[in-house]
Amino acid sequence: MMGEHTSCLYLGTVVHQRHKPRRHRLAYRVFCLLADVDTLAETARRLRLFSHNTFNVFSFYDRDYGPRDGSALRPWVEGHLARAGVFLDGGAIRILCYPRLFGYVFNPLSVYYCYRQDGNLAAILYEVHNTFGEAHTYLIPVTGPADQPIRQSCAKELYVSPFIAMDARYAFTVDPPGDAVRVVINESDADGPLLYAAFNGRRKALTDRALARCFFRYPLMTLKVIAGIHWEALKLWRKGVPLVTRPAPPDDPVTVVGMDPSSPEKGARAA
Repeated sequence: MMGEHTSCLYLGTVVHQRHKPRRHRLAYRVFCLLADVDTLAETARRLRLFSHNTFNVFSFYDRDYGPRDGSALRPWVEGHLARAGVFLDGGAIRILCYPRLFGYVFNPLSVYYCYRQDGNLAAILYEVHNTFGEAHTYLIPVTGPADQPIRQSCAKELYVSPFIAMDARYAFTVDPPGDAVRVVINESDADGPLLYAAFNGRRKALTDRALARCFFRYPLMTLKVIAGIHWEALKLWRKGVPLVTRPAPPDDPVTVVGMDPSSPEKGARAA
């Protein structure tokens, strides 16, 4: 259990380490929201600085995620879980993401933790956004011991960095939300490691006081994330790293990892 309110904040650091063709590293402080998709309205009612689907200093809009049409997220998540043969039977769905700040947000990665009724993780969804307004989600069922870090992998399906080709794979290492949270991505190609990216955060209760402190401790965080991406891209370009042509995104917005490749379901990939 995570306490009286399952939605909370995680304060921590994002680190990116590029291995080739030029070594490059960045690190910056951020905070994330862990939101229970079923209690967002209730969470918003008890806070002054946070709103659900309406403008505020901090807010969460359903249309920023999943089908991106403003509809509720649970039916969308459960529909795709069913494709993988995963059924939560009413278990919690929690999303780790950046909240909107004064109406603006950019989430390079949002992570959905999908639990069964007994509290065990059934699956994780990794929703990736690029700076071209495109998104793709990787749905991976959770297997293995509950007391060990979760290790998952999949083929890259969405163009993200203009400096990394599409023929690559992601390896995820995840410590699910508790007193701390950790999400690590190691991207590699046939010749070895390309990029290490990680978020490590410590849990804080989601209160107006905590949100106010985040506002002053992480000023203009959305702008920092967007500007930082473009600034780092400029530095890579100046280092002579070649650009990669952007292909069209996949027709199916969700890749169900581990599904039989012969399945008629579009977007399925073998693990």
